[in-house]
Amino acid sequence: MLTRTFAVAALAIALAVPAMAQPTVFLVRHAERADASPGAPPAMATDPDLSAAGRARAESLATLLKDAKITAIFTTEFKRTQQTAAPLAKALGLTPTVVSSKSEADLVKRLRAAKGNVLVVGHSNTVPEIIKALGVTTPVSIGDDDFDNLFLLTQGASPTLLRLHYR
Repeated sequence: MLTRTFAVAALAIALAVPAMAQPTVFLVRHAERADASPGAPPAMATDPDLSAAGRARAESLATLLKDAKITAIFTTEFKRTQQTAAPLAKALGLTPTVVSSKSEADLVKRLRAAKGNVLVVGHSNTVPEIIKALGVTTPVSIGDDDFDNLFLLTQGASPTLLRLHYR
């Protein structure tokens, strides 16, 4: 199943390559939190680490995106976003840029000015807002238990959005 998931994701990224003349923004929600249990209401720890499942998902993300020509990584101030980005950042030799989760306008300005492909690791409420601010009119929602979404947003006059799932 894992091999199939990577194969499907790799195919989708390969199909997006012609569109990559325009910068592509890869957006994910942070991986699973250590204070969350599947099916249970989210606990409200202020700044939890990733769970074991979350750390495994962060490694999967790094494997999936290591050849996507990522030139910059953006996270929020929270550990869970930084820990989700860490394996890819390490593999690519990049230092993620931390942007306040309340500074969507600043992040969008940076994304619009990006010269290459970038990864944004956000939250269930910020990722849809960033997508909208980048010009995608189709509403996006991320459920409390959804940690496997990978959005590929190709910027340009008419931005396009592709939603994938990774494990």
